[in-house]
Amino acid sequence: MKIRSLKYLLAFLLPTLTYISFNEESIYTFVPVIVAFVVVPFLELLIPPSATNIKEAEVSLIAKDRLYDFLLYLTVPAQYIILWLFLNKIAHGTYSTFELFGYTFSMGLMCGILGINTAHELGHRNTVFERILSKMLLLTSLYMHFFIEHNRGHHHKVATPDDPATAKYGESLYAFWFRSVWFSYWSAWAIETKRLKKFKFYFLSPHNEMLWIHLIQFSLLISIYQVFGGLALICFIVAALLGILLLETVNYIEHYGLMRKKNAQGKYEKVRHIHSWNSDHLLGRLMLFELTRHSDHHYKASKPYQLLNHVEHSPQMPTGYPGMMLLSFFPPLWFSIMHTQIAKNKSEIPQLEI
Repeated sequence: MKIRSLKYLLAFLLPTLTYISFNEESIYTFVPVIVAFVVVPFLELLIPPSATNIKEAEVSLIAKDRLYDFLLYLTVPAQYIILWLFLNKIAHGTYSTFELFGYTFSMGLMCGILGINTAHELGHRNTVFERILSKMLLLTSLYMHFFIEHNRGHHHKVATPDDPATAKYGESLYAFWFRSVWFSYWSAWAIETKRLKKFKFYFLSPHNEMLWIHLIQFSLLISIYQVFGGLALICFIVAALLGILLLETVNYIEHYGLMRKKNAQGKYEKVRHIHSWNSDHLLGRLMLFELTRHSDHHYKASKPYQLLNHVEHSPQMPTGYPGMMLLSFFPPLWFSIMHTQIAKNKSEIPQLEI
C-alpha cells in the first residue's frame, strides 16, 4: 500500500527538470516546457486512459496513509527552493536573452503547476497547517485571493453564469482569461466584504484577509527587489503571470460549456459529476495530483486527491490536460473538437446542459 503512493513522485519531475533548466544553456533552458507541452501530450495520445478506481476495501487504508499527505507537503519546500534558485540565477548568473526567457517560462510552469495546483489541493483541507501551506504556495504566484474565491465562490457558483471561472459555450480562451482573472479578483473582495459584515468587523480591521493578502504579496515583491534587484523582480512577476494564465487555462478546459439547470423556483440544481470535464489520462493524473479527475472533485471537494474516482456518467475530455490546454490556444480548432464532444456527451448524458 505504501508503494502505491510513490507513483505521485512523478509530480516532482517538473521541479527536477526546472533545476536542470537553470543549469543549462540555449534550448535546454526550455526543457520543462518541452516535456510538459510536447512530450507529455504526445505520450497521452498513445497511452489509453485508465478508468480504474480504488477497490472499496482499500479506501479506508489509503485515506489513512500519511505518505500521500507528505508528498503534498514536500511541494512547498520544493517550490521555494526552485524560486530561490531562479531569483539567484537571474541576479548573479550569466545568460543570453533567449536563455532568460527559458528560465522564466520554466519558473512560470512551476508557479502554475506545482504552486497553484498543489495549493488548490491543500486549500480544500481542514487543518490550519495545510491551509497555511496552501497560502504559501499561492504567494509564489501572487494569487493568494484564489484561496478565498475558489473555496467560497467557485465551488458554490460553478457551472452557472455567475461563476467567473466557468467558461461559457463559444467563449474563447483569451476572452475567458480577461473575464476570469478580473472578476475572480473582485469576487474575492465581495466574498470577504460579506464575511466582514456578517461578523461586524470593520473593513480596515485585522480580520480583513484581503488586506493581509495584498500586504504579504507587496512585502514579497519589495524583498525580491531589495535582495535580487530589478531584473529578478520583473522576471518573477512575469513567471507569476504565466502561472496565473496556466491556472486560468485549466479552469477554462475544466468547465467549458457546462451549465447547471434551474428548478421551478429559479434555484440551480446541486453540483453533480456532469458539471465538470474529466480526464483519466494517467500521466496528467499523476503529475497534477489527480486534478484531472475533476468531476469527482467538484462532486465532493473535501475528498483527498488519492481517493478521487472515475465516474461513468461524466463528460470525458478527448485527451489529457496538457493536450487540451494546447488545443484551447487555437479557438477555431477548440470549438470544432469540443462542440462535437459536447454533442456526443449530450446524446449519452441527456441531462447535460450547455
